[in-house]
Amino acid sequence: MKQYLLLLFATLLSLSGWAKGAQTTDTVVIHSDAMGRDIKCVVVVPERYHVDAVTRWPVVYLLHGADGCYNDWSRKANLDSLATRYDVMIVCPDGQDSWYFDSPIDPKMQFETHVGSEVVSYVDRHYRTIASRTARAITGLSMGGHGALWIGWRHPEVFGATGSMSGGVNITKFPDRWLIQQRLGKYHDNPERWASHAVVNLVPLLVPGKQAITIDDGDKDFFLEVNNELHAALQRAGIPHDYTIRPGGHSWVYWVNSLDYHLLFFTKYFKSQLKTAK
Repeated sequence: MKQYLLLLFATLLSLSGWAKGAQTTDTVVIHSDAMGRDIKCVVVVPERYHVDAVTRWPVVYLLHGADGCYNDWSRKANLDSLATRYDVMIVCPDGQDSWYFDSPIDPKMQFETHVGSEVVSYVDRHYRTIASRTARAITGLSMGGHGALWIGWRHPEVFGATGSMSGGVNITKFPDRWLIQQRLGKYHDNPERWASHAVVNLVPLLVPGKQAITIDDGDKDFFLEVNNELHAALQRAGIPHDYTIRPGGHSWVYWVNSLDYHLLFFTKYFKSQLKTAK
């Protein structure tokens, strides 16, 4: 009995040490059938993922901004620590400068399909996820804030919770910026197309209480006006949501700080859904 206990103790110590040294961040390559090309993605798992072969985890999809790429978040924020602290997986897809649309004019820019379907399917196949809308959230910064609401609100069957940090949620106000016209055509030639791709105009599609929604922006951010506009539209439509304005501008200092609030919001949502299911 004594030998058995010593062996068990040694095994637990070994597993504990291995878990602490185990890799928690992967860079994977996901093939896009929609675009006919391979695209990189960062996947972060909580530390105990490597020693718990039974548990399945909820997933937060975290989108980058314009001029960014799939590893922006992993370079700026300690995603390993955050995934472990909040006990979630964090997935950072590449959105290039797509604005996360399926571009009607560029077949190589189909990122609504890629992120909302192809990446989700890949992650569910290759990792121990809870493959349910009630265990998936999507958020992002700037262009990625717009993209998270665009994809999340158009696909409530995939994502139960959505968020945006400093999102460019009304693209019609910025017709000459950030390569949007390369995705949708010039604004003055396609005003209806631009309007139909603006997140602020998706509000009539939302069902009260269908999704958990959190939106925030900095008080010195140049997107503050359009975020206030979106907040007002959600209020008029009776869509429950959290809306927060905190000190800060359009910067990584603001977004890294904001990420903690989003992860707290999402983990509360995930836990509430588990209680409901029981």
